[in-house]
Amino acid sequence: MDLCDIREIKQIMNVFHLNFKKEFGQNFLTDRMVVEDIAALCCDADAQDSTILEIGPGIGTLSCELAKRYRRVVALEIDTGLIPVLKFTMGSYPNFTVVNEDVMKADLNALLADAFAEGAVSVCANLPYYITTPILMKLLESGCPFENITVMVQKEVADRLCAHAGSKDYGAITAVLAYYGEAEELFTVRADRFVPAPKVDSAVVRIKLHKEKPYVPKSEAMLFRTIRAAFEQRRKTLPNSLCTGFGELPKETLTAVVERCGHRPDIRGERLDIAQFVTLSDALGEELEKKKMDEGTTA
Repeated sequence: MDLCDIREIKQIMNVFHLNFKKEFGQNFLTDRMVVEDIAALCCDADAQDSTILEIGPGIGTLSCELAKRYRRVVALEIDTGLIPVLKFTMGSYPNFTVVNEDVMKADLNALLADAFAEGAVSVCANLPYYITTPILMKLLESGCPFENITVMVQKEVADRLCAHAGSKDYGAITAVLAYYGEAEELFTVRADRFVPAPKVDSAVVRIKLHKEKPYVPKSEAMLFRTIRAAFEQRRKTLPNSLCTGFGELPKETLTAVVERCGHRPDIRGERLDIAQFVTLSDALGEELEKKKMDEGTTA
């Protein structure tokens, strides 16, 4: 069975009376070399004993390659109609388990508790374009000790995930991602390598998660609030952008905080890397605490 063969894909869909569903972002890979490369690169070279969490296995094209290479594959598939297909295509792989559940609603820690107890766990997924960022944030914020997260996403999203501070593609998601790990764009996948073909090219990104974060804020919530505010109106200077997210502090105070952190008052948020955002968020947190104390004293 060649799950990269368009004829076989269509035959399987016909046998199981299925159609490609746009609402689930279903685009199936038809390039075997791409499938093999994703499976091979989603973990470190010596990580054959790993468990892989696959999101959106489809008909099992990538699942087969993952099951060949790694100790165990746990796949989350939201489409109920694809469950019997996967039982058919993956029937010869006893190390493959499919769970009919939405990744956004799944308790990943509970689902993978045994896997984490046994060894390393990484994520591998061909993510639907429309929900890429929410899924990534769900994985990062889950607290699960993943080794790597390897995802195929829209090319322009990949460029944004892997951008450097100061570049045009650098944004809030880039800074947040840098807090959790290091992102690397592995290779591009042309649109004609899928069926049905999407309108744009894709790219594969691997995120190697920090075992210990190199920059730790006093408050994660304050860090994320600072990053959001800095990019809320990215054409404005950083103090002006922060006015939107920190309305309880006057602009003069925000400008002073930015300068105290070593930046010119006309700098924009896109110039700050994650280390600088951590320093800024700590300073803003201190100002908010000072304001609370002053208000308490006055009262």
